[in-house]
Amino acid sequence: MTRLTFTRPVVLAGGGTLDHAMLARAVEAARAVHADGAEALIAADGAADRLAALGQRPDAVIGDMDSIEDPGAWAARGVTMIDLAEQDTTDFEKCLYSVAAPLYLAAGFTGRRHDHMLAVFHTMLRRSDQRVVLIAEEEVIALAPPGREIALRPGTGGRVSIFPLRPFRCGPSMGLAWPVDGLAMAPGEAIGTSNRAVADAVTLRFDGAGALLMLEHAALESLVGALTEPATS
Repeated sequence: MTRLTFTRPVVLAGGGTLDHAMLARAVEAARAVHADGAEALIAADGAADRLAALGQRPDAVIGDMDSIEDPGAWAARGVTMIDLAEQDTTDFEKCLYSVAAPLYLAAGFTGRRHDHMLAVFHTMLRRSDQRVVLIAEEEVIALAPPGREIALRPGTGGRVSIFPLRPFRCGPSMGLAWPVDGLAMAPGEAIGTSNRAVADAVTLRFDGAGALLMLEHAALESLVGALTEPATS
């Protein structure tokens, strides 16, 4: 199987809501890690056609090719085409297992169909060793790294939502209107959505994987920093 390997962040484009502003935020987030920005723009299947409508050309297209209009035309333009016929995973997951990169900035994987968006969250948890930031219409979304303190800068009054994809316990927190220290969160039991920052900086800690963070766009650079900084105890 072809596997693309990159040393800088990559931008993934999906078939959900996607526009110029979302792509620009993804590139901006890549620059927070590397001054040269993203190393590649990769489309999940039919997202290649959506990129074309935005005047963009992907470096690679990955998927089962069931929604792209003319795969041969992209191949003729020198775009790398990775055709994966298996139906056990989504095109988003196909992108993740076909690409090795230090960070994935994913735009176009939210909005439109909610079943697709839930499948994206499932994949993020299933492949939680890969650092993914979703660029959504009104927010940025990522799984918090477990077992260490993370520092975010949502700005005073900024929204800080925490949603559990699996059970975990919150450690010490600072800067939240409603502290979550010691709170056990789990799907169907306790969640932490619509919290807000009462200071410019917020710190959080979770004892296990599964804490989905949803923050406003202003917190994007600090979220990328929290995912890419070296792990400490």
